Amino acid sequence: MTVSRPSSTLAFLALLATAAPFPLPAQQPTIAAAYGDAAGRIYRAATGDSLAYTRLGLLVDTFGHRLSGSPSLEAAIDWILSEMSKDGLEKVRGEPVMVPRWVRGAESAVMVQPRSAPLRMLGLGGSVATPKNGITAPVLVVTSFDELAQRAAEAKGKIVLFDAPFSDYIVSRRIRTDGPSAAARAGALACLIRSIASVSIRSPHTGMLVYDSTVAKIPAAALSVEDAMMLHRFQDRGERVVVTLRMSANTHSDVPSRNVVAELVGREKPDEVVVLGGHIDSWDVGQGAMDDGGGSVAAWEAVHLLQRLGLRPRRTVRVVLWTNEENGGAGGRAYRDRHASELPSHVLAMESDNGAFNPKGYIFMGSDAAAGLVKEVAALLDSAGISGVQRVPESPAADITPLVALGIPGMELDNDGSRYFWYHHSDGDTLDKIDPKDLARCVAAMAVMAYVVADLPDPLPHTSSTAASGS
Repeated sequence: MTVSRPSSTLAFLALLATAAPFPLPAQQPTIAAAYGDAAGRIYRAATGDSLAYTRLGLLVDTFGHRLSGSPSLEAAIDWILSEMSKDGLEKVRGEPVMVPRWVRGAESAVMVQPRSAPLRMLGLGGSVATPKNGITAPVLVVTSFDELAQRAAEAKGKIVLFDAPFSDYIVSRRIRTDGPSAAARAGALACLIRSIASVSIRSPHTGMLVYDSTVAKIPAAALSVEDAMMLHRFQDRGERVVVTLRMSANTHSDVPSRNVVAELVGREKPDEVVVLGGHIDSWDVGQGAMDDGGGSVAAWEAVHLLQRLGLRPRRTVRVVLWTNEENGGAGGRAYRDRHASELPSHVLAMESDNGAFNPKGYIFMGSDAAAGLVKEVAALLDSAGISGVQRVPESPAADITPLVALGIPGMELDNDGSRYFWYHHSDGDTLDKIDPKDLARCVAAMAVMAYVVADLPDPLPHTSSTAASGS
């Protein structure tokens, strides 16, 4: 059947046939096209001066190491807050955190047999003290938890020494954290570990231990690699090894500290946040320049650089220098709790706690969609050799772990780590170990990523909290 149409309808259809097609919505420019010029400006400005290195030098030379609960940490925080205000950063404040206070005190280790010789040692963080006159006992050297279990009957009444060569830090660290309680379970009087160090010049490296509440707390310390190997050689020759260990370490009540916080407030979406930072505390040896003064200053200067260049992104960029990463992690947890209502609007959590050596790219935990965007942003620094994105299944850094567990995408700078464990947690962690050019590139890498992610039209998607926590 033929359907007749009104003449007006026929005229309209004829007009459509001759008209140009309907215009399509304009496509969004690529990240490269939209942000290439800004990334270039940021990189050139960051690498064109040595402000970050100068600031780091002032920090570590003036205040030295910054163990949680120490006057030097709190004095350093006061100085940083003052300098951030002078920089013109916004909402500068110290957010209260209660932190543990462990004091090393006097300590020593001396080999008594087969000859008398001082040993290079550092007590492990959180260790209890020896009796006033110390502990003098034979030494049993083992290389692993399995060997200790096999020789447990020999450990009673002795000082157990774990002489385990450095491999992967996560693997080696377990000897330090769990070794003292494993030794106590076998009846040992004290525990020594071979320092977790990839290279040593008879320089002991400290770090945190974790006591098992079901067994006695025994004193624990790290020996230099060379001294641990020497004691092992004596044992292998069948010679009796006796050591006197003296430690006066003490754990006090928690004391107040602060997370350092400052912002560059977003121009359109100020309630959405990209957070970046490092940890401002350090161990009580060296200067904490590499771990993590350099990472903290790089994050601080990244935000300061954006402010100086007049690059104010859509979202807020917030720098946080977390306290108490080394011996407790209270700063990261306190930030999560204090900002709980804001966390659904946190777009990215980025940390630099990898030595402030030459950056190669980024280590990222997040969804496939977020990773795709991060890779595009990283590609902006391809010509500078900072474009790699390594994906990991769990939080890439300690202070952001409480945020990543809630589904917030997490990131750490992927720096050249070949020398990191030469100096880690030792007296060798001093300013001279950092190259000013490397530190400037770290500033650039953090600033480009923070700025672009904070300015994208849409935020990075979160993951589910279950996936983020690795459970």
